[in-house]
This record gives sequence, C-alpha cells and structure tokens, in this order.
Amino acid sequence: MFDVFGSVKGLLKLDSVCIDNNVFRLHYKATVIILIAFSLLVTSRQYIGDPIDCIVDDIPLNVMDTYCWIYSTFTLPNLAGEVGKDIVQPGVGPHSEKDATKYHKYYQWVCFTLFFQAILFYVPRYLWKSWEGGRIKMLVLDLNCPVVNDECKSDRKKLLVDYFTSNMHTQNFYAFRFFLCEILNFVNVVGQIYFMDFFLDGEFTTYGAEVVGMTEMEPEDRIDPMSRIFPKVTKCTFHKYGPSGSVQKFDGLCVLPLNIVNEKIYVFLWFWFIILAILSGLSLAYRAAVVAGPKLRLILLRARARLSPQTQIETIARKCQIGDWFVLYQLGKNIDPLIYKELVADLADKLDGKDPV
Repeated sequence: MFDVFGSVKGLLKLDSVCIDNNVFRLHYKATVIILIAFSLLVTSRQYIGDPIDCIVDDIPLNVMDTYCWIYSTFTLPNLAGEVGKDIVQPGVGPHSEKDATKYHKYYQWVCFTLFFQAILFYVPRYLWKSWEGGRIKMLVLDLNCPVVNDECKSDRKKLLVDYFTSNMHTQNFYAFRFFLCEILNFVNVVGQIYFMDFFLDGEFTTYGAEVVGMTEMEPEDRIDPMSRIFPKVTKCTFHKYGPSGSVQKFDGLCVLPLNIVNEKIYVFLWFWFIILAILSGLSLAYRAAVVAGPKLRLILLRARARLSPQTQIETIARKCQIGDWFVLYQLGKNIDPLIYKELVADLADKLDGKDPV
C-alpha cells in the first residue's frame, strides 16, 4: 500500500506561512491528493488484478481481453428477465441487431481523467502562488515565532509599519487577484461536475442521489445504479475471418473487476464535489460581503486582533482599503498574537498621526 501511495505523501506537507484559507486548501490539497490517490489505485493490479477478463470460445483469452479493453464492451439496457434464468446479469443476455446497446468506453480513461482533474484543481493555487510572489512570507519576517529577541522584534515591527504606511491604498490589485482565484476554484469544481457527467454519458449528476435513494427502497424493488453505470459483467463481440473467408462473429462475456473500485470512487467524488461546490459558493458569498461591507471587515479584523483595543482597530479599519485590510488580515494568520497586538498598536499610532492619502 505504501508503494502505491508513497508518491502522494509530499502533498501532505503544510506550508509554514498561510497565504490562503481553509476552503482554498480543500481544492488544491485535499482534492488533489484524493484524485491522485484514486488515479494510482485504479492502475494498481496488486489490489484489483486484471482490469478485464473475457470468456469466448475459439479465441485466445489474452487476445479477447486486449480487444475488448481497446474497443469497449456493451450492455443491453432494455433487456428484461430473471438473473440466472433468462439473463446472465442485468443487461447481459441474448440479443439481436435491433436491441438498444449501451457501450462502456470510460474505464480505460478513468486514471487519465482523474489525474487531469487533479491538475485542474491545482491551477488556481499555482496562479495565486505566482501572483503572490512570497509577499506574506517576506512580511512575516519570522514574527510567527513566539520567542523573538526584543531588539529584533522592534526592528521588524518598524519595518512592517513603514511598509504599510508607504504602500497604503496600493494593494487592492494584490487582494483582487486572490479573489479571482477563489472564483476560479468555484467555476472549476462546478465545471468538473458537468465534465464527469459528460464522461459518464450523463449519469454523474444524479448518481449519488440514486445510490442513496436505492438504500431506502425495498430489496426486491431495488435497481442498483452502480451496476447500471459501472457493470461488472458486460458483452463484447469479436469479428474474424473464418476458413472460407467469411466474417465470423463471436459473442463473449467480459468481467470488469475494475468497476468494483470505480463505482465506489465516483460515489465518493459525487458527495465530495457537491460539498466542495457548496462550500466554495458560500465562500464566494462571504468574499462578496467582505468586499462590499467595511463594517464586516472591521468585525473580522477585530476578531483577528482580539487582544488589541477596539479604538486602535477602528483607526486602522477606517483608513484601510480592501487591499490593505487583506494583507493585514493575512499577517494576522501567521504572526504570533502577542506580537500582532503590538504591531496593530504601532500601526494605529502611525496612522493616527498621518492624514489619509
């Protein structure tokens, strides 16, 4: 197990300086790790075995396996009958050319699409990290350590205060680029829900709800959506030339052990993506309120600098624009609370004696 998922452990490392928020990290850390782990899992024969095994007379089994894996298998969605008597499995039984068929081609692409989705979830993080340029890390100046030499602490606080006063009202573009990345996160997760719906032939958007609904039905009335979307037994037709030169058709059965894993993966992803989309939407609503509401920014800054007197916080909030507030709020996540209290006091004193630009 460690051999399979060992390559993912590097993604679990936490950054020493926080430049985003918890919802943002759910996108580029939790979701990327989940998708890469699933991508590795579906390619691991150690736990799944052969992804496909087909049975047919007069055709070498390895040839049939390769052929059906490449050219896809199919089921008959309208086929009715009793399993074990009239049909082999739901959707698997005798058929004619007129019967409706549903082809299953997705399984050979699952590992690639999961990895591609992981890349897309990391794109907003990559953009923000490039645009951010290590600004917060440079401004923290090791003040996230509670034990700092008094002289060193005083010099670094003075540097921070000077930075804020000299760059007042010039940091809005910095903040709005972060807000853009939050929008990209929301657009990405919603877009990926519809991408997976397209990938699974329109079955994904209702998949999780159908699985939950199935558990509430009587056992004899249940129609398993996992078996419909991810069948474990399918059919495959092989054509070859016979002794007389005519084309012979061989109808085979294929077992897809990989779908035992695929069905669980996509049930989990359905719930995960729905939850992530809701959290991202709420995060955007919160962000819109922060941008539009100076009073909300004051409340949030007061909560972040809870050790500081309210008058000092009001002085800072009154003279800060959204970009200044955002940088100061981000610093509050990383600097030791006692040092942050002193920084707020020094900054309020400096701003109180200076007319706003």
